[in-house]
Amino acid sequence: MAAVTQSRDIYFLKEQARAVRVEILRMLAQAGSGHTGGSLSSADIATALYFYKMRHRPDDPKWPERDRFVLSKGHAAPLLYTVLALTGYFDKSLLNTLRKIRSPLQGHPSSKMLPGIEVSTGSLGQGLSIANGMALGLKLDRNPARVYCLLGDGETQEGQVWEAAMTASHYFLDNLCAIVDLNELQIDGRCSDVMKIEPVPDKWKAFGWHIFEIDGHDMEQIVDALDEAEKIKGKPSVILARTIKGKGVSFFEGKVEYHGIVPTKEELELALKELAGNGE
Repeated sequence: MAAVTQSRDIYFLKEQARAVRVEILRMLAQAGSGHTGGSLSSADIATALYFYKMRHRPDDPKWPERDRFVLSKGHAAPLLYTVLALTGYFDKSLLNTLRKIRSPLQGHPSSKMLPGIEVSTGSLGQGLSIANGMALGLKLDRNPARVYCLLGDGETQEGQVWEAAMTASHYFLDNLCAIVDLNELQIDGRCSDVMKIEPVPDKWKAFGWHIFEIDGHDMEQIVDALDEAEKIKGKPSVILARTIKGKGVSFFEGKVEYHGIVPTKEELELALKELAGNGE
């Protein structure tokens, strides 16, 4: 079986990211509940992973040499469901069943219900620990696969994240790449007001990680960082991606209230028109 077709073409990846945002908004509006802001802020990152960097086979989700993805910020499940659907893990029509009874697309991802989901997540702070276990297991098996873990910035207020950061460095997990979605907002407000997380780069560096600081919406910066992270030996890498909550729709951007509020029918129409004009 062939791996999914990947491309480093920046225009292609930008168009895929736009399509990802469109599908996220449609499914959220259809469901009437879910998390808008953090799904949109991570869309460029997830697109670069699934359409460019990660080695994976939608027709063989358990392929032993696949790269693993852990969505530690599990409330951004609409993003994960969308990239899985658009890369061929299941039919796109299933996106319309988000959060419905007996649907495999619940509010947080379940590895027992849908192909391509490596682990059930949603309890914040735990994803990096799980990713550590995966990365260590792969090393012990001499498996060349890599592990990618996407965290929210508010999530890094959890102490377990830093225990995991220390562990990854201790075991020299250079097959692990964490990505922090630094959109500066969480459910209760600005991260700086709830619990200050800065200086973020200094903290990860102090824990023994190789750091990359990028604009999390600049596709070229994203793919370059992913490429460079793969070359780092002897320590884990973290990509600190500065993003905008609700990115892609002007009236959602930077607004904390859209952390867990979905578009109305009218807002969806306006958002889709705005996204249609964003192709570059």
